[in-house]
Amino acid sequence: MNASSKKTRVIAISSRGGHWIELLRLREAFSDQDVTFVTTVPEYRTMVDGFKFRVVTEASRDTKFRMVLMSLQVLWILLRVRPSVIVTTGAAPGFMAIWLGRRLGIRTLWVDSIANAEELSMSGQLAVKHADKILTQWEHLSSDRIEYHGAIV
Repeated sequence: MNASSKKTRVIAISSRGGHWIELLRLREAFSDQDVTFVTTVPEYRTMVDGFKFRVVTEASRDTKFRMVLMSLQVLWILLRVRPSVIVTTGAAPGFMAIWLGRRLGIRTLWVDSIANAEELSMSGQLAVKHADKILTQWEHLSSDRIEYHGAIV
């Protein structure tokens, strides 16, 4: 049995930009796990040297065909990697991973973006119904279902 098989398999997934930057700031929490980073920008691979890396199609609610394609790509990654945990900072790829992962029996964690100071993001509001745990970075947005433990930025 190799060393990575003893570690918890984690999928860390997000879309581009700020979502990705916030996910990278969580990287230290995964340092002793078998992590596969998933995002929509192939060039981000250099930002996670030493970790496994996968790319999915960029999609949003306005690009239905691309959303279906991205969902199938996320499903394929989940079936291949077989993670114990999915961690995401959003948006569309993260939500699809949460939605699919929950149906596959994978534990899921949604960390809503710090950019959403007034209310949870649209994807975060959807994720509340599906994720095992939801974290907000704004104390006033916490509730029975949404936890606040500080900001990651």
